[in-house]
Amino acid sequence: MEEEEKLNKEVRRKEKQHAKGKLFATERLALLYDDGEYRELTNPNGRDGVYVCIGKVFGQEVVSVTHDFTYRGGSFGIQQSRNIIKAQKLAIKKKCPYVMLNDSGGARIQEGIDGLAGLGDMFCNMVDASGYIPQYSVILGPCAGGIAYAAGLSDFVFMVQGIGQMYVTGPKVVKSVGLGTVTAEELGGVKLHSEVSGCAHFNYEDEKTCFQELRKLISVVPPCSKGNMTVPAKDNFIKQNEFSFQLPESDRHGYDIRELIRDVVDDDSFMEIHSMFAQSVVVGFAKLYGIPVGIIANQSMCNAGTLDCDTSDKAARLVRFCDAFHMPVVTFTDVTGFLPGLEQESKGVIRHGAKLLYAFAESTVPKVNVIVRKAYGGAYIAMNSRTMRADKVFAWPSAKIAVMGEQGAVEILYAKEVKQMDKEARQTFLAEKAEEYQKEVVGYKLGLEHGYIDELIMPEQTRDKIYDVIVKHKRKSIFGMKKKHGNIPL
Repeated sequence: MEEEEKLNKEVRRKEKQHAKGKLFATERLALLYDDGEYRELTNPNGRDGVYVCIGKVFGQEVVSVTHDFTYRGGSFGIQQSRNIIKAQKLAIKKKCPYVMLNDSGGARIQEGIDGLAGLGDMFCNMVDASGYIPQYSVILGPCAGGIAYAAGLSDFVFMVQGIGQMYVTGPKVVKSVGLGTVTAEELGGVKLHSEVSGCAHFNYEDEKTCFQELRKLISVVPPCSKGNMTVPAKDNFIKQNEFSFQLPESDRHGYDIRELIRDVVDDDSFMEIHSMFAQSVVVGFAKLYGIPVGIIANQSMCNAGTLDCDTSDKAARLVRFCDAFHMPVVTFTDVTGFLPGLEQESKGVIRHGAKLLYAFAESTVPKVNVIVRKAYGGAYIAMNSRTMRADKVFAWPSAKIAVMGEQGAVEILYAKEVKQMDKEARQTFLAEKAEEYQKEVVGYKLGLEHGYIDELIMPEQTRDKIYDVIVKHKRKSIFGMKKKHGNIPL
């Protein structure tokens, strides 16, 4: 009878979750782990609203913490913090990924300072783990208060549309302090965090798809920073899709850089991060002849691929993650500069851009840059240039490298000369000078002569050229230490 009553209770709890459009904790665990098999590490009587489990994802051990929203709204207390800290320490000890499935109303108000202390201990463990093991947070319901900061300290945050919300102070608190009425979705839903705040890296329509993609990312990212980068046999990877990418005839026309990335990396291996945030730069992970690599590329379809405050942070964080986990970084450069204007200067584009410069200069992993088309000004430097310690810089025949484009350059260089000319004469003169400037200054020739570009390559050679650099420099990074540095949330 006792077992039957337990079973009935779990059925009722599942029904409560299903009524909210959400899966129950054990159903989520079944989606995370291979064949739905896992081992719970906490005594069921001592769960306190959280399951601590271990199992395998594509054969790789993974430790997870899963909130049970049907128990006190998944709220955080001192006993729950002890369970979570146990999981964190186990993941560090086993050198394996740590996953947190969040569905929690936040800290228990009645526990006072004890609950807050537990949060602090949990945060410190996450910082200790940062840069040593990858940490993933999945937002599958409310993620409020201190639990939201745990997501912020994670390397990657997944959200599910319609059910996932993340905020430090919820709608009731906002209303109570006289700041108006706002819904949970407006305050911390998928749209806000994927497009505006940048707090969410991935978002999906349903839980099943979310877990499929989470499992895929876990399979790509190294489980721990400690160890050498292995290079699989090149012959084992036959690319079905031939290189077919073509640039537009006019360099004023945009194109989808994802098409180029997919033509270069292994079939179906590219996984974009932050796809809806700071869209003038595309970042993500892929495999190249089986080797996991980080990708950063300018997206000319959005603001001509310019860098700005948000894209600088977005790219810098990927560089630092790759550096911590010994993953090579590949950049595809087609950038007209940093986005100009009062708004960007007011937001601190100098400070944010400096983060990207710092990240590239600091990193010691193999770094390859392919200049596809335009590479102008300070943004050229920031996109993994030779002076930022790139191991190899390749240029396509379409590459243009200069302080700025020819049109803008001649308007500044010959401002005095054209001042007294009429409109027609001025246009003719500037067109001639622009042609001269393009021949003499813009292009890859000066870069080759001065050693800032290593080699001119044809587009279809890109995949193999990048692979050769990675193999040559695979032992460049420093191995053997516990970790190089953490992955601060830039």
